[in-house]
Amino acid sequence: MPTRRVVTGRSREPRARFAEELRSLRLQRGDSLRQLGERLGWDWSLFGKMEKGETVGGPEVVQALDTYYGTPGLLLALWELAVSDKTQFRERYRRYMSLEAEATSLWHYAVSVLPGLLQTPGYARELLAAGGLKGEELDQQVDARMGRRELLAGDDAPPFRTILSEAVLRTQLRDAGRWRAQLEYLRDATERGEVTVQVLPFSAGLHGLSNADVMFLRLLDGRTVAYAENDVRGDLIEETAPVERLQLTYDFVRDLALSPAESRKFILRLLEEVPCDPST
Repeated sequence: MPTRRVVTGRSREPRARFAEELRSLRLQRGDSLRQLGERLGWDWSLFGKMEKGETVGGPEVVQALDTYYGTPGLLLALWELAVSDKTQFRERYRRYMSLEAEATSLWHYAVSVLPGLLQTPGYARELLAAGGLKGEELDQQVDARMGRRELLAGDDAPPFRTILSEAVLRTQLRDAGRWRAQLEYLRDATERGEVTVQVLPFSAGLHGLSNADVMFLRLLDGRTVAYAENDVRGDLIEETAPVERLQLTYDFVRDLALSPAESRKFILRLLEEVPCDPST
């Protein structure tokens, strides 16, 4: 029986780690995906999707792979980590959403896309479609995102500040009409008393928030929590020390950003570059 390898030997995001191990074991055995499917009695395309990280499969197929490769328990352990990581992410995000709805004020920094609270339906649709959503699921997610904007509606809306990296505003939608509508919505948002928009120009250089979107929520009990998100995952941070460190970094970035008045002028200049009639 081969020596069982340590699960954390190549620590990475659990879902990617699981996919990497599947591919490595198959290549060591010298099987093609089709041969693997024939030998285990499953559609070979399932194994292809598992190795790409598109699905983690079920426990039965993972146990069969453990038996076939002579790695008793290794793949099942990695599978459990991949499944629990996804579940924990959803739980953390659900908790974040409930806290966001109760927040007395919100501060945000955006690396590459506009915050959901300021997106138009056209912007949200193109963004979500680029992430692979389509059909009914896409419609549902767009509707859900538009529902979030209600948080900033009404007389009792909490103060919301967002600092937008210049990259956010330089990344246009493919549809010029939708892009113009988004910029107009952002312009109008700067006129609302509860919304503050600042632009962080490229000239500001590197800084401590270059790789992650961050949202700070001030809660009714006086606590502040943070939600940091990158391309692969999001983390709800509730411990005081790391939240305070993030806040200090955010304050530094805010000092580098254009003032709200200068930021509004920046958005207006961008609007002038977009034709009123996209067909012209």
